[in-house]
Amino acid sequence: MTLLLKEADVRTLLTMPVALEVVEESLLLQGQGKLTLHPRRRIKTGNTQLHYMAAGDPVHEFIAMKIYTTAPGAARFVVPLFRSATGEMAALIEADALGQIRTGAASGIATKYLSNKDARTAGIIGTGYQARTQLEAVAAVRKLDRVRAFGRDPERRARFCREMRGIIGVEVEPVDSGEKAVRGAEIIITATSALKIVLEGAWLSTGVHINAMGANWPQKRELDESAIDRSEVIVVDSIEQAKMEAGDLIQPFANGEKGWDKVTELGDIVAGKNPGKTSADQITLFKSVGLASWDLAAAVRIYELAVKRGMGQSIPLWKSPEKS
Repeated sequence: MTLLLKEADVRTLLTMPVALEVVEESLLLQGQGKLTLHPRRRIKTGNTQLHYMAAGDPVHEFIAMKIYTTAPGAARFVVPLFRSATGEMAALIEADALGQIRTGAASGIATKYLSNKDARTAGIIGTGYQARTQLEAVAAVRKLDRVRAFGRDPERRARFCREMRGIIGVEVEPVDSGEKAVRGAEIIITATSALKIVLEGAWLSTGVHINAMGANWPQKRELDESAIDRSEVIVVDSIEQAKMEAGDLIQPFANGEKGWDKVTELGDIVAGKNPGKTSADQITLFKSVGLASWDLAAAVRIYELAVKRGMGQSIPLWKSPEKS
């Protein structure tokens, strides 16, 4: 039998501490060369796009794919989770919350490894759906005492700040420009759907760490060329996928492969293959586009916890009808 897990189940089971744990373990396995990853592919028909990405984990013996559609005003996500030993579908998981939480967790792990350990101030550009778990994850790995936030919609910006104060227990101040949000910050988050640059290199302080996760299309970017130039340590989740989707790097590196020579994968840093940040003065950048291995890791833990707690609904997929 396959276990059907709905959004409410996922939000109950996948807390940020759990997500941070499983994403870090997944990055370690990736850095050790123990995972199989297939980058995202997209198909467009009319106004709707189908997106799909897959990963295999022989250590935990599961395979999964995240499949989702985006259409004007709607996005629908699902993760089918299979046992690699038998091919059985263990679970079918609604995955909107799963994706939001695991993406935030990845930025949290990047912040853990790449920001200065005494970093206390953060600035965030973007106050929408994904920005919430980004800030929650960063606050879980660094003891913040002040956050400034900018989003284009003043009402949504104010609501974001009120709600995030309650979640992270830190003052979150709304400001009226991206520059005001990030000037002097020790950790920066960009989580926008903007088509134009929202973060300029001139605004960056020495030693700052940047989590840039809002643009995963080659034609989109959040950071200007100066911000890339000033970043002495540039880290991505997957170089293969970044070369396909990370407009923040694809565009400034367009004249050749030389720029990619300075890019490393977060998994290699977690696995100890690359030192990452070696000086407190270095500006570091984590450019995230999102990996199926994070969806897989989160799905496995959600499934295991659901079985343990008796949650979810069993559905009889591929079960032969009983003969009368």
